[in-house]
Amino acid sequence: MTTLKVHDIESAPEGSKALLENSQKSFGMIPGLHGVLAASPKILEAYQTLHQLFTETSFNNDELTVVWQAINVEHACHYCVPAHTGIAKMMKVDDAITEALRNETPLADAKLEALRSMTLTIVRNRGNVTQEDLDTFYAAGYGGQQVLEIILGLSQKVISNYTNHIAHTPVDAPFEKFAWSK
Repeated sequence: MTTLKVHDIESAPEGSKALLENSQKSFGMIPGLHGVLAASPKILEAYQTLHQLFTETSFNNDELTVVWQAINVEHACHYCVPAHTGIAKMMKVDDAITEALRNETPLADAKLEALRSMTLTIVRNRGNVTQEDLDTFYAAGYGGQQVLEIILGLSQKVISNYTNHIAHTPVDAPFEKFAWSK
């Protein structure tokens, strides 16, 4: 099967070069996903913008990880699950949270479990949630803002997860030790 090209700064279209330079500065490398997305400067820009916006939401590092990894695992993304395992470690997220997400076992923290549950409800039902779903989520301490912020995170993950499925993006060397499959 032919995969999409993983670009570097030299091979990328002109509109993606500065974005890849930013990736290099931010991560000390160009993540494979960014190299693939570089084929379309606008999708790379959209992905990077959505990522930045999502990290600026009301969610803390544990909550960001719950949303990202719940979606990554649900979408069975061979690239993003290991990448976000490494990212969670860098963000000082408890390994127990990461392992529960990777293994699809309940989270010990009831509020984080409510966040995972709502995230999966939104993903699986394509946004068609019930009032009961919302009431349960709100009872856990979240509100309408967080519902919308899950959708923001989902928007980012659709770009990355779907691209990785199509491109068969190789897992970056720093994350190979966190390999995962469903």
